[in-house]
Amino acid sequence: MKVVIIGGGIIGLCSAFYLQESGYEVTIIDQTDLLNNCSYGNAGYVCPSHFIPLATPGIVKQGLKWMLNSKSPFYVQPRLDMSLIDWGLKFIKSATAEKVDRAAIPLRDIAIYSQSLYEALTKLPQFNFAYEHKGLLEIFQTPTGAEHAEHTVKKAHQIGLNDTALLSFEELQALEPQTTINALGAIHFKCDAHLYPNKLMEQLLAHLKNVGVKFHTSETVIGFEHKEANITKVKTNKSVIDTDTVVIAAGSWSRELAELMDVKIPLMPGRGYSVTLEDSPHKINYPSVLIEGRVALTPMDGNKIRFGGTMEITSTKTPPRLARVEGLLGAVKQFYPEFEIPVPSIDKVWWGYRPCSADGLPYIGRSNKWKNVVIATGHSMLGLSLGAGTGKLVTQIINETPLLMNIEPFNPNRFN
Repeated sequence: MKVVIIGGGIIGLCSAFYLQESGYEVTIIDQTDLLNNCSYGNAGYVCPSHFIPLATPGIVKQGLKWMLNSKSPFYVQPRLDMSLIDWGLKFIKSATAEKVDRAAIPLRDIAIYSQSLYEALTKLPQFNFAYEHKGLLEIFQTPTGAEHAEHTVKKAHQIGLNDTALLSFEELQALEPQTTINALGAIHFKCDAHLYPNKLMEQLLAHLKNVGVKFHTSETVIGFEHKEANITKVKTNKSVIDTDTVVIAAGSWSRELAELMDVKIPLMPGRGYSVTLEDSPHKINYPSVLIEGRVALTPMDGNKIRFGGTMEITSTKTPPRLARVEGLLGAVKQFYPEFEIPVPSIDKVWWGYRPCSADGLPYIGRSNKWKNVVIATGHSMLGLSLGAGTGKLVTQIINETPLLMNIEPFNPNRFN
């Protein structure tokens, strides 16, 4: 049986890994060379702690305040775009306390499932992607941040993440003795892990090529052929590929791709940036998220530290903005005053687009229009974290075997 996966990011590669393992003939199509997509430049978190979706009541109000600040952590580029307007209205409608509470369990479950699969990969000889299970710190500076942290720890305990602890400043500083931290305290999510995304992607690509997965890189999908309710061929600008099943895992380009099938997916690209230093004089022991600064820091692969963040809802055709990086590194300086990190030139900055759904939950499941189309996209900032779990779920869906978790909250047809 032939499966064509459109998209070669972490979701597409993990889907290919488990589908090939199940005996399918797998082909991956991607419009790039697969060497620097969004799955490479992220913070590397594998994080059950991220059970609060992007669409929260506070983010809408805060986002409106930030719209005129080019350095703000969350920025929506104002423009007349019907897809953006549709997405924005659905996002606002989804940003309620009730929906945030409902999202916690499914986000926890898929993250824990995904984490177990990554840990299984580390036991295979072809994989060594600097995986560490030591937890994550969420650091806060303000009384408002402290209040949010208390609420988050309480919620974490309610959903079974019982090894989550609220740290005083002294306890936080004791975990990071190499540098001074400007903070009131932190949450320590001991459930979290992290890895080096570049190695994971490189090793997955090498493995898939070694086991016979076919790759059509630098090819753009331009259409499909179908027979009744089944897609039979995928057409690119260079080739026509026969298929029995199609997986849409094209990240921020999935909406346009789905439109070629007459399928609607409310989704917007959210651009993020990161800067990675090798052999930096600045050292941290733990990955951290700066609550008020909305920046992520990760020690990686023994000698690296990565600074990443910002959410810029914009077109994939908009040039990158160095002001976003200035804001990101400025936030790091506010929390880690001893860190002297000059703003690099734009060619030294990684940037990429995360696929943001309209409610902060991924889209995983079958299309209700096509019998043989599975959608796996919309993971926002959790693509790496949920990658292995999503790939395994895609395989279970195609195999029509019992799923190991409830994926109804991720139904890709939920806004139709």
